[in-house]
Amino acid sequence: MHRRLSADDSAFQQRLREYFTTTFPQDLRDKVGAGEKLGPEDIRRSQAALAEAGLATPGWPTEWGGQDWTALQKHIWNTELQAAGVPPPLPFNASMVGPVIATFGSQELKQRFLPKTATAEIWWCQGFSEPGAGSDLASLRTTAVRDGDVYVVNGQKTWTTLAQHADWMFALVRTDPAAPKKQAGISFLLLDMRSEGVTVRPIRTLDGGQEVNEVFFDNVRVPADQLVGEENKGWDYAKFLLGNERVGVANTGLVKRWLVELKEHARQVRLGDGTLLDDPGTAARFADLESRLMALELTVVRVSGTSEDGRPNPASSILKLCGSQLQQEVLELAVDISGPMGLVWDELDSVPAWAARSVPTYLNYRKATIYGGSSEVQRGIVAATILGLKG
Repeated sequence: MHRRLSADDSAFQQRLREYFTTTFPQDLRDKVGAGEKLGPEDIRRSQAALAEAGLATPGWPTEWGGQDWTALQKHIWNTELQAAGVPPPLPFNASMVGPVIATFGSQELKQRFLPKTATAEIWWCQGFSEPGAGSDLASLRTTAVRDGDVYVVNGQKTWTTLAQHADWMFALVRTDPAAPKKQAGISFLLLDMRSEGVTVRPIRTLDGGQEVNEVFFDNVRVPADQLVGEENKGWDYAKFLLGNERVGVANTGLVKRWLVELKEHARQVRLGDGTLLDDPGTAARFADLESRLMALELTVVRVSGTSEDGRPNPASSILKLCGSQLQQEVLELAVDISGPMGLVWDELDSVPAWAARSVPTYLNYRKATIYGGSSEVQRGIVAATILGLKG
């Protein structure tokens, strides 16, 4: 594969770069560049702007706002967006539930949900993980019992990211407890978070934030027409969704921007007669990370967009495994560059803002090797589906 872009793809890249750096709301980019947390309205406004430009959901069918782009063009879009400091579209909307509804949902569900999902007028959260059913997702116990034209949902989800802001949840629920295999008997249900019986309880994480939540369901009544696809086929839809998620979590554009910023930070730290960037050990770490990032980029281009008939390319597990590990190692380097300055989290006037953010960001991204399927699970998928090994 040649890394040089064709003339058409170079022009495509330049058009995106121009939009992201000159037309997209600058105040949102400034917040991202300064490391500030975006509020819910910032995120909705960002995605609405991208949707208006036709750049929020390029992987969707064109009739629902997608773009007829090649896998390489989708990668260029993602890389340029991240490199410009543009907040990415909500993954729950753009790369998770949206493609599932577009592929498996009824026409009524598509018309009802996809336009507002693209603009983030509806904010979705993911109801998959449960206590005792995280990486072993097939062990989930939340039930949905059919009662006439509704499902009655009881159970609990956990680690539900940004559920405190969400309008709707897409949830895996057990509709046939007697199914012979635990992967069977699971359905994919759309649930209004304002429904009676839904309780959201925040979980404070190691970095001090409240990004994730527990969600409880107490006899929540969900209209049966909010079932996606067929009853008891939810595991197939979940595999399709996770394949899309795993391709997206490689985040090569974001990692590239982190590395550029880290080099600048290393130039600000004095070491002897030079700077930390002059240190051979530090320079070697940068070189190693940059070479691995280049290899990951090439794999992303090859794998992106290759799901067929709901079956994700198993190589997406390699992207999830390598991408999440690379993110963690880059952030470990950020902590090392910060040194003692990274111990200051609150007295921000005494150290540079980037140094104060280094440890909380590092701690937050320890989750990267867990969400979307843990590294152990990904190694199992690679062993079985790519290497052909049998346990």
